[in-house]
Amino acid sequence: MNISIIGSGYVGLVTGAALAELGNRVICVDSDAKKITLLKKGKVPIYEPGLKELISVNVKRKRLKFTSSIKEAVGSSEIIFIAVGTPSLENGEADLAGIENVARNIAINMKGYRLIVEKSTVPVETGEWVKQTISTYIKKKVAFDVASNPEFLKEGSAIRDFMHPDRIVIGVESRRAAELLIRLYKPINAPMVVTDIKSAELIKHASNSFLATKISFINAVSRVCDLVGADVAEVARGMGLDKRISSSFLSAGIGYGGSCFPKDLDAFITISKKLGYDFGLLKAAKNINEDQKAFVIRKIKDALWIVKGKSIAVLGLSFKPDTDDIRSAPALDLINSLRSEGARLKVYDPQAMPKAKAVLKGVEFCKDAYGAVRNVDCIIVATEWQEFKGLDFKKVKKLVKRPLLVDGRNIYNPQVLKKLGFHYIGIGR
Repeated sequence: MNISIIGSGYVGLVTGAALAELGNRVICVDSDAKKITLLKKGKVPIYEPGLKELISVNVKRKRLKFTSSIKEAVGSSEIIFIAVGTPSLENGEADLAGIENVARNIAINMKGYRLIVEKSTVPVETGEWVKQTISTYIKKKVAFDVASNPEFLKEGSAIRDFMHPDRIVIGVESRRAAELLIRLYKPINAPMVVTDIKSAELIKHASNSFLATKISFINAVSRVCDLVGADVAEVARGMGLDKRISSSFLSAGIGYGGSCFPKDLDAFITISKKLGYDFGLLKAAKNINEDQKAFVIRKIKDALWIVKGKSIAVLGLSFKPDTDDIRSAPALDLINSLRSEGARLKVYDPQAMPKAKAVLKGVEFCKDAYGAVRNVDCIIVATEWQEFKGLDFKKVKKLVKRPLLVDGRNIYNPQVLKKLGFHYIGIGR
């Protein structure tokens, strides 16, 4: 099938490469000419395991190409995915200016039937606005459909998530649109939810908000564990074996981040408020997440006594492992808070250093974890990279000025580290 993806960011690139791998002819579009030039040269602007290789293979097969021309893409594609960013505005609403602009440009360039599919995370009722925008700006009386097909890609495992999803959600208004999308996804063996557009739009926000709430719940439990001397890792293990609960997203830590959970939670709270419902549960989940970072800072200050002048290593800058995404990463909040109190920060991340250098000033970027911990008064593990799980702590003990370890992701065995002479601080354990 002939497909175009408008917006070559994280979602757009993964979707485009994966659809090309399934045998389709895909054009990825982006208004950022520099990004398109990089992609044409075989360079990928984001880190996602396997993505560079998948793009390279399908470019060679001539199934995948890149352009900055929406006209070119619309002219040669029957199905057009909109995958542009929808960042949060100050009031919590999603910024849909990019969606409107793309819809208008699609309308201007349409010369035959097109199926326009929302891939970006958008508020419920956006499909109606996309349809209205296209109807307003369309030059010729040609048929078109609008559909919703939310993505459920986890950074770090996005290609696997696309090829082996838990479900595929399709929101449509016509049989023609449904048949096209069902045919497109036929090679993927997964349950398919075919519903109306509004329900599909809500499924995305409801899913992410539920997962964020689950993380906040276990973080709240960790606070209770901290007060009574229980181990939240054991509590979570006991809870997670219940099939109704499951162990996924049940790891206590310094809080969630990234481009989805904070933004989608804010958007769903705002959407509900505009519709006349006060979603207090989601507000509580957001507050717990913010307070969790402040709680960790208090733990660090209690252990150090005086933060000013102390040297602190932060291992991990991305919001989760196997990605270079630092958007809303809790590590950045910790770093900025400690810097404001006069601490000297040394940082290291296996993939996120280039992006972090653009936003973090006044910190020392180190070549590896051992360089970061040399002569420090405190180590904070902020991201659960596999590399950090395999650190030689006998070596670390010899390098540090003071063996104080704040395990912000509960990835280490407290007893093992205590035997090595570390002052171990976990989350709820």
